[in-house]
Amino acid sequence: MSDDDLGGSGGFAPPPFDADNALQQIKRSLRDLKLAERGNAFELRGKRVVELAPEPGRIAVKLARKLALTPEWDRQVIDSPPAQRKLVDEVKRRLERWERDE
Repeated sequence: MSDDDLGGSGGFAPPPFDADNALQQIKRSLRDLKLAERGNAFELRGKRVVELAPEPGRIAVKLARKLALTPEWDRQVIDSPPAQRKLVDEVKRRLERWERDE
């Protein structure tokens, strides 16, 4: 059997990214981190720290650099399971830093 018989890569292609399912998983993870959900945004102590914007096949994310009433935002695009895990890990890091700095 040649590589062409297997789709050209010699293995299986990963399933396409399911942005809707990923959005639900991200929201669940953020709620587990004790962030308050407000539509597609999440807050810590009344300050917005994450905004999620579903787009076709991906999720646009704004993540606050600092805990502030009017934050500066870092922007990310979630379009794969590794990017999804990286986002949740980064939110955890920032929450720890903000708790330490308060």
